[in-house]
Amino acid sequence: MAVPIPRRGNRKAKTQESVGCDFSLCYAGKQSIEAILEKQPGKYATTSKSKADANRLYHADNLPVLAALAQDESVVGKVRVVYIDPPFATAASFESRKLNHAYDDQLVGPEFVEALRARLVFIHRLLADDGSLYLHLDGRMAFRMKVVLDEIFGEQNFRNCITRKKCNPKNYTRKTFGNVADYILFYTKTDDYVWNRPMEPWDDARAMKEYQYTDEDGRRYKKVPVHAPGVRNGATGQKWRGKSPPPGKHWQYPPAVLDEMDARGEIYWSPNGNPRRKIYFESSEGVPLQDIWMDVRDAHNQNIKITGYPTEKNPVILARAIEASSNPGDLVLDCYAGSGTTLAIADQCDRRWIGVDRSDEAIKTILHRMKYGTGPMGDFVGKKKQTPTLPLFSSSDFALYSECGTKKAKSASK
Repeated sequence: MAVPIPRRGNRKAKTQESVGCDFSLCYAGKQSIEAILEKQPGKYATTSKSKADANRLYHADNLPVLAALAQDESVVGKVRVVYIDPPFATAASFESRKLNHAYDDQLVGPEFVEALRARLVFIHRLLADDGSLYLHLDGRMAFRMKVVLDEIFGEQNFRNCITRKKCNPKNYTRKTFGNVADYILFYTKTDDYVWNRPMEPWDDARAMKEYQYTDEDGRRYKKVPVHAPGVRNGATGQKWRGKSPPPGKHWQYPPAVLDEMDARGEIYWSPNGNPRRKIYFESSEGVPLQDIWMDVRDAHNQNIKITGYPTEKNPVILARAIEASSNPGDLVLDCYAGSGTTLAIADQCDRRWIGVDRSDEAIKTILHRMKYGTGPMGDFVGKKKQTPTLPLFSSSDFALYSECGTKKAKSASK
């Protein structure tokens, strides 16, 4: 596989402050960012007397809620992670497994793009400087929204397009490949962001294949290069033990550090006298998670525990995003809260949370989840009664907000 060699000085450097990109998405009805930020904040009544820093659940349209949060000094610039799973521009309506109407997904084309873009503009403002956004979409709009996010966050702050296997293989009769994937666009607000690298545990077969060599003392190790792409003029570009780095490359460490590693027995010398670094299995924390996720399908058998809300996502997705991009005590936002999976996992991970959804069914589902937890998928279609799990929520301190004058306040007690 070819490895690119980075060039220096051939592109104009971008700073963290330089938001924007070399491309933009052009469509009818596109507003300026200034016009979006002029959106009037909503006014909301709360049904509880929780602490000022309590978790919050809003039963309202999320745009005026985001505008209100942008004026809240306890929130603006302090949100560490935003995960959103908005409608996918399907032009369809969705019902729960109990056939209750959940939401309409009628916005398509430019109207969908602009509606989501307006929310993302406020989300960018709400994020902390070291905060992250995870936007979950399918192939209909993911790649259009990639360009929009480059405009808002800056293309230099794009981190990953995560491909997620969402279901089992499909036996299509139409002339196309089976659609089994959707996408999560991962952006950060700046280049200095919270990152707790997700790791997968080793299995024996994979460990034996990766760490195939054994020291005299029985410790397993693998060999990796001690050089990296790119020419350097400092110490890492000079000779070490009479050897220059390979053409177009440099040593990963200064010669003095390489000497120390060699003295500790951490350098393997080939019969031809070429150095390689020994990496010991015992020092590995696991396998770094990559950007293709095959193990987080949505509910696919009768025993998986769910709420029954449509388009409910696998909790492992949320756990990975929240734990990777925040720390205990940080604030998590989901303004398309749906079944409340983001809120439940944030709570379970000892994060504070804010959830927003306009759907009556979504709010009912979240409150039911807080009190009763989730139940096996078979509860909704099966024949025998099964006991729900204990609630994932552990917090008792939260406030439920509703739009003043439009919805009757509901009890937020658990």
